Amino acid sequence: MGDSDLSSLIRLSIGGKKYCTTIDTLTQREPDTMLAAMFIGRHALCHDSEKGYIFVDRDGKHFRHILNWLRDGIVPTLTDAEYSEVMLEAEYYQLLGLIEGISFVLNKRKEDEEYHAELTRTDIIKCIQSERVRFRGVNLSGLDLSKLDLSFVDFSFACLKNVFFSRANLHCAKFRDVDAEGSIFHNTTLHACLIDCSFCGADLRSAHLQTADLTDANLEGANLEGANLKGVKLSNANLKGANLQRAYLRHVNLRDTHLEGAKLDGANLLGAIR
Repeated sequence: MGDSDLSSLIRLSIGGKKYCTTIDTLTQREPDTMLAAMFIGRHALCHDSEKGYIFVDRDGKHFRHILNWLRDGIVPTLTDAEYSEVMLEAEYYQLLGLIEGISFVLNKRKEDEEYHAELTRTDIIKCIQSERVRFRGVNLSGLDLSKLDLSFVDFSFACLKNVFFSRANLHCAKFRDVDAEGSIFHNTTLHACLIDCSFCGADLRSAHLQTADLTDANLEGANLEGANLKGVKLSNANLKGANLQRAYLRHVNLRDTHLEGAKLDGANLLGAIR
């Protein structure tokens, strides 16, 4: 090992826990961090009398994850509690890349938990064979429920994100106060109670929504192209940015409906109240 290699070695005592690394590791991946500033002369260093260690008054437990990030740029696999502790250290050292990486992992975990259905398609089929079916408050996110007869089923307060309902029969089903963001209802029979539901970004193309009650519903950005909305109740419904092209809206009361940015090209609005 040459003299230049030896001179680049750094011995650190992080809260009393010893580490050995190089100036390049501490300064190259994220050059604008607190660590980089310490070793390019912008911050005074606290030298430990023992074997030339530089002392940093921080918890040394997770500093190895800091070093591994600086070496390899890989976010460690940890528990949520451990991520919280590492995040505190990353914030102190101003490691923006690691902070963003941990935030991404935690958000992904949260999404995975939200989309983890409590039942399977087979469970649903078994349930609907009984006379009265309720899935009130149940998480069914991400399930394929296409082509099933779900008429009269009570989905009130359920989480139905990204559920595939295409061609299902949802006649008289109850969707009161559900979250069905991103779900697909393409060509679905949906003469249902949809009061105060959230169908943001849902695919409702060619859906049969005759007489459905969409009072206070949130369908912002939903795709209702070609949908049949005859007799639908839209009082205070949010249809901002929704696609209503070629939708059937004859004699529908749109006076209290929020339609800012909605696409209405080719929609049948004969007799509609606006």
